[in-house]
Amino acid sequence: MPNIKSAKKRVLVTKTKTLQNQMFKTSMKTVVKKYKAAIAAGDKELANATYLDAVKKVDQAVAKGIIHKNNAARKKSALVTRYNKANA
Repeated sequence: MPNIKSAKKRVLVTKTKTLQNQMFKTSMKTVVKKYKAAIAAGDKELANATYLDAVKKVDQAVAKGIIHKNNAARKKSALVTRYNKANA
């Protein structure tokens, strides 16, 4: 446990930020799962809507520094590939 006041504050801030990042990552994964479920069910309208939500969440994660931009590009590419296979 730190003794210096600023170090104590950093511990608290880090704990708070870690929790926020976990919450955001969880919500991002939930949106992606909803998209995958819509694709599996064959519901094109729901798939279109959830695709836009999923891409938005992934882009927000990059903007917040939660995931790397290449990771986001890979996720979005996989989403598009699923969508194209479902419509083929």
